[in-house]
Amino acid sequence: MPAGQEGRRLPLRSPEELDPEQSGLYARIVGGPRASQSVPVTAPDGSLLGPFAVMALAPEVGDAVQQLGAALRFSTGLDPVTREGAILLVAAHHRCEFEWFAHSAPAGRAGITEEQLAALRDGRVPEGLPPLTAAALQVVRSLLRHRSLDDAEYAAAVASLGERTLAEVVWLTGYYAMLAVALATFEPPNPLSGGATFP
Repeated sequence: MPAGQEGRRLPLRSPEELDPEQSGLYARIVGGPRASQSVPVTAPDGSLLGPFAVMALAPEVGDAVQQLGAALRFSTGLDPVTREGAILLVAAHHRCEFEWFAHSAPAGRAGITEEQLAALRDGRVPEGLPPLTAAALQVVRSLLRHRSLDDAEYAAAVASLGERTLAEVVWLTGYYAMLAVALATFEPPNPLSGGATFP
């Protein structure tokens, strides 16, 4: 999403504008495990950003969604390169500016190079990744392109990743695809972005 707030469907709301149920969700989002992460959750005025702003529209469902996201970010066995690379492949597939903005810097800090970021932005599995990461990202790419794995892809994924890691990769892909759809629908502004990533 381009920077700025003009023409957006869902304006950002300051904490003071939230009702009690939304305020409770706000406290759980900003005070939970995300408090120590580098992915932006709030704007400088405290307003929830991106998918978190959308979660506040229906707080009970939004709470379940944010708990799932926290589990996927903080409770899986996925290493940071694999996790951030997978998220960026989803962001590129859906042309989701906020997801790309929020996760490209953590990906760089995890060790993903500019050349590898460019490949991810083009929807490709980058060269030079550890074998497990490359296998996981190939799964993500297949899921995004075909919505499933064929028998040969499934067998290869289980052999290289194991069932547990494959399940984590599948859930991560679906979760960030869901967020991309929500962001495309409600179009909350992204005042922290430096500009459009996708033409």
